[in-house]
Amino acid sequence: MRNVRVVIWGFGAMGSGMARMLLKKKGVDIVGVCDMHPDRVGKDIHDLLGIERGARKPVVIKSRIEEVLTEKCCDVALCATDSYTKDAFPRLKYCLEKKVNVISTAEEMSFPKAKSPELAAELDKIAKANGVSILGTGINPGLIMDLLVIIMTGCMIDVEHIEAKRVNSLSPFGPTVMHEQGVGFTLDAFNKAVKDGTMAGHVGFNESIAMIAEAIGWKVEKFEQQMKPIVTTVDRKSPYGFAKAGDVAGVNMTGQGHVDGKVKIDMIHPQQIEPEMEGTHTGDYVTIQGTPPINLANKPEVDGGLGTIAMCVNMIPQVINAEPGLRTMIDLPVPHAIMGDFRDQIRATLN
Repeated sequence: MRNVRVVIWGFGAMGSGMARMLLKKKGVDIVGVCDMHPDRVGKDIHDLLGIERGARKPVVIKSRIEEVLTEKCCDVALCATDSYTKDAFPRLKYCLEKKVNVISTAEEMSFPKAKSPELAAELDKIAKANGVSILGTGINPGLIMDLLVIIMTGCMIDVEHIEAKRVNSLSPFGPTVMHEQGVGFTLDAFNKAVKDGTMAGHVGFNESIAMIAEAIGWKVEKFEQQMKPIVTTVDRKSPYGFAKAGDVAGVNMTGQGHVDGKVKIDMIHPQQIEPEMEGTHTGDYVTIQGTPPINLANKPEVDGGLGTIAMCVNMIPQVINAEPGLRTMIDLPVPHAIMGDFRDQIRATLN
């Protein structure tokens, strides 16, 4: 059986990280990369990553996807672009119509019917028509504040209330995430962006709550979310962001899912660059009231950048094996590390 073939669309912090991980794995080849950044176009990924190419073929980054992804040229495309389904849709549609499976890092794609049911239905239709599948995933949404919660309810007789809390660092993420979280904004600019609806904050509460509710059989009657600035008292610098003292280093997000007239799902998610500089310690927490109660804590947090990279790469076999259509993390076998040959995880023959 030949190796699993992968195309990467977007070679920023996440896309390049996926490439670095894939180059260490067995039974998988990167056959193309698309990125528009002028400092990357025309360069071989091995040179950019500082990795010896050895016997591998060169992989030169191209700015036009038409030169990278053609019909059935690969088994899966990793789309490390966008956060919103409506923005990602044209790229995802292009890949699906080339009969290529897709894994997207767009947060809303983790459960797109929560906010974009029409686009979700269209993606499902296109994927089925072309015999391929599509999945949105990452560390959060995708695992920590939704799938992990769902898995933990599997040992419960009944569930009364769910709280998912993630205290994390934004430092590993790229410029797009920095802007979405208000990193470097003045307090006035942050508050203005919240007021006029242009401050994204964490994207995914709606999706995580909808995924949890659908999995356990709750009907969400109302969804709410709030965002408050995290103002730094010291200068903070990460690889892709900077906030000077008095400006915004991140955002404290909270969200609620109402079921049967009560708040049954609580989301708490403060995230900022370099949190340790002011004594904030990261961690992931799942607290579920019911029988038996669940109190799960992981400290420090699962690294958001590495976690997103790993989730996308480790789900490659699951997506290739999946029935055609739009899939979510509750449709597919649980994610796991792949320490052996990727080809051993594929049920079908790769021709």
